[in-house]
Amino acid sequence: MEFSFLLDYRTTDTEAEIFWDMPLEATPGCRYLVYLNGENKAIVEKTHFSLEGLTPETDYEVEVLLSTLEDARNGMPPMSLGRIYFCTGKTKKRIDITKPPYNAVGDGMTMNTAAIQAALNDCTSDSYVYIPKGDFLTGALDMHSDSELYLEKDALLQGSVIPDDYLPKIHSRFEGYEMECYRSLLNLGTLDRNGGYNCSNVIIRGKGSILGGGAPLAKSIASLEAIRLKDFIKSLGDRIKEYEKPETIASRARGRLINMSNCQNVWIHGLTLGFAPAWNLHFIYSDEIVTDHCTIKSQGVWNGDGWDPDSSTNSTLYACDFYTEDDSVAIKSGKNPEGNVIKRPTEHIRVFDSICHFGHGLCIGSEMSGGVEDIRLWDCDMGPTWSGIEIKATKKRGGYVRGMIVRDITASHVQIHSVGYNDDGEGAPVPPVFSDFHYERLHLLGRYLDNNNGNNTWYSCPSIYLSGFDVPGFELKNVRFKDITMENPVQGVDSIHMEYCEDVSFEGLRTV
Repeated sequence: MEFSFLLDYRTTDTEAEIFWDMPLEATPGCRYLVYLNGENKAIVEKTHFSLEGLTPETDYEVEVLLSTLEDARNGMPPMSLGRIYFCTGKTKKRIDITKPPYNAVGDGMTMNTAAIQAALNDCTSDSYVYIPKGDFLTGALDMHSDSELYLEKDALLQGSVIPDDYLPKIHSRFEGYEMECYRSLLNLGTLDRNGGYNCSNVIIRGKGSILGGGAPLAKSIASLEAIRLKDFIKSLGDRIKEYEKPETIASRARGRLINMSNCQNVWIHGLTLGFAPAWNLHFIYSDEIVTDHCTIKSQGVWNGDGWDPDSSTNSTLYACDFYTEDDSVAIKSGKNPEGNVIKRPTEHIRVFDSICHFGHGLCIGSEMSGGVEDIRLWDCDMGPTWSGIEIKATKKRGGYVRGMIVRDITASHVQIHSVGYNDDGEGAPVPPVFSDFHYERLHLLGRYLDNNNGNNTWYSCPSIYLSGFDVPGFELKNVRFKDITMENPVQGVDSIHMEYCEDVSFEGLRTV
């Protein structure tokens, strides 16, 4: 398995975000020393740091060092994690959507799609589109390479609830199938499974909000699609049971909040995002998507996932808060049979220093037929969630999930298992392969929060649930648990459940 240490950055003219992997040598209580041009700028506990007040068009050097408590006690010097070099950008020209020739109106009632799209079309690498304070109602918008969108504090880009405002449909992918979908509120790139990146170097940032049409838009789209697909749905007969629920087929054409197809180097920073008609941030066949310091919300939206890497690589999420009805993070790579044929895996994904206030937590699957590898998760609170840290697939999926490291997390529970829903489509010849997982320094509650439909009820469950596939050679393999704290289970519930597993080890388990 290929693994390289992540030390990366994103920058504007006067600011920079520096972020890095938690080193394997990191221990509780360790500190990171951040040096800017040779001067100690900060000592931090998190694996990221924000630099402000920089000079435009200026070269900088940043070095990050690790200092563990043991090294400090022994008088050992900090260990360098590496250096990065960057040049801040030039100060860009502001394109204010409320000024001529655009004249957008932020009264919450005026439709501004044409005005905002004209501003986005005029944006070049030397400018950025500026949304001031106000409520700007709009339909679907397109962004292109080398463009930037900035939302001021109290600025709201509000998606319409009218399906026609998201036409014409575009080629997209939802729940593992490439298909025609309604456009998302923001659309970047064009989907091409065999092509390269066709949209790059995009920034979406600020202090405001981008919110979609939510449940009303989702229900309207599903109603229209149910009529359009009536004969197909009727032809399924009993096979409709393979789908999650009757509305599943009609709902797959919903757009997202931000859809990124065949994109590279997109930075989403500082915003409140949410209430898409389906998933919120979805990127397909994309690379280097960075999302940080955002709040993502989707209460009341079915399939309201927060951040979904889908057959994508080298992407990072950190310092985010999730209030999602469904998965906060859902890592995917296609669904049988299409995912097995396309075979574009999701690899090298980092999620850290984030909080799931409710919802389903971090999930890999269930659409993972193209493969998932090298996932790193650390320094998160996923306690009040439904799924905790979950790896899931149906027996028909094929593909693999391997090479995941999880450290310093509070979660409701850990699950690796087979599921039976979302199971339409021709199956792969063999089950999925689940292997090579490492969990360290976790605090597991042994109970999960069901907040679906406003239920908000806690239920007891095993802290660790491991179940491979009941086919010889496809057992769950090579799983390590180290220094795990489990809260005492209620009577009648085991702390650990295992079946169809090989080579699972436990070191330093304790109950409290």
